[in-house]
Amino acid sequence: MVRSIIFIFLYVVLAFYATQALKTVFKFKWVYYIFIAITALVLGNFIYQFTFGADEGRVLTKPKSYAFSFFLIVLVFNLFTVLFLFSEDVIRFFVATYKKFFGVSKQFILPERRRFLSMIGLGIAAIPFGALLYGMYKGKYNFKVLKYTLEYDDLPEEFNGYQITQISDVHSGSFDNRKKIEYAIDLINEQKSDILLFTGDMVNNKASEMKPWKDLFSKLEAKDGKFSVLGNHDYGDYVDWNSPEEKDRNLDDLKFLQKEMGFDLLLNESRYLEKEGSRIALVGVENWGRGGFKKAGDLKLAVNNITNDDFKILMSHDPSHWEDEVIHDDYHYHLTLSGHTHGMQFGIEIPGWVKWSPIKWRYKYWAGIYKELGQYINVNRGFGFLGYPGRVGIWPEITVITLKKKELS
Repeated sequence: MVRSIIFIFLYVVLAFYATQALKTVFKFKWVYYIFIAITALVLGNFIYQFTFGADEGRVLTKPKSYAFSFFLIVLVFNLFTVLFLFSEDVIRFFVATYKKFFGVSKQFILPERRRFLSMIGLGIAAIPFGALLYGMYKGKYNFKVLKYTLEYDDLPEEFNGYQITQISDVHSGSFDNRKKIEYAIDLINEQKSDILLFTGDMVNNKASEMKPWKDLFSKLEAKDGKFSVLGNHDYGDYVDWNSPEEKDRNLDDLKFLQKEMGFDLLLNESRYLEKEGSRIALVGVENWGRGGFKKAGDLKLAVNNITNDDFKILMSHDPSHWEDEVIHDDYHYHLTLSGHTHGMQFGIEIPGWVKWSPIKWRYKYWAGIYKELGQYINVNRGFGFLGYPGRVGIWPEITVITLKKKELS
């Protein structure tokens, strides 16, 4: 409660400070009156949703998610504006002090703010403000197909050119546009991959979130089948259930839903994919995550029926599992497919130039292809979104990976 009061107090102070920039730039009072009204409405909605809104324990409902996001957007705008104003005010203070103590002026009078600096401050603040709004309006459904080709010396010849489509982190409880999801499902099917692999987090918390989208995801097609694993959100660990039995039923319902949609859910299990007398192993572990996340994954159990000589593809939701366990395992895992990070749904990516997101400070392997000790991992940026209902710079991803037999030179 105390933290909330302090946070709201700072928000009000920053908003008041930001109006000074608007007063300096715009001579019409209605401009900053509108800004004050918007700021007040956003703050009021934020307080209402988190005080009187639907109480589902630790679950961030859609109204709460949007209330927090608009609150954050206005806060960021104010903060960027204030950073410019404050730096100028420091100079104004020293100028006024100098004039007072050296007899230039009899009174302590702050010089007027310079209009062009306020304009620069507002212009810079408008960039993250606009980006965050765009991310909520269009960015969250700006699906991208990212294609990679990986070469291996020991890939069975029959699997040369084998194509995998990976999706991850659906988070169906956050969806709010059926046409956009229909488009994404069609986009996945257009890839015509040999196999479709889903690497966890079908829902935010409850199996019921997936039911309105079950018919669409049932349309996903792949010649050699659809396979899936569980992510940390699929277990319902972030909901205050009435009983352990209710929580168990929720997980059972989700498993059954995946089966109804045509997914073969691998729970610390493996399957062989066969082609013209050759085969490769597909391994799927339950969630294993560092830093307080569930560690239900059992790699040894999952590979109980395969050998180290097999070409292996591993599905493991959290890339920290690959870093901490997989690449150092006695078995060699040629390709691991993960998700979980979402790329924080915010960052800057310019292929061949820049790849940055704040999530890199938490996860060493956070988006795209990495190689360590002769083993590859792809960390999918996620299909859906969670918390902030949008994406900026880190777009929803459909990964297509083609396996190639490395030619001998």
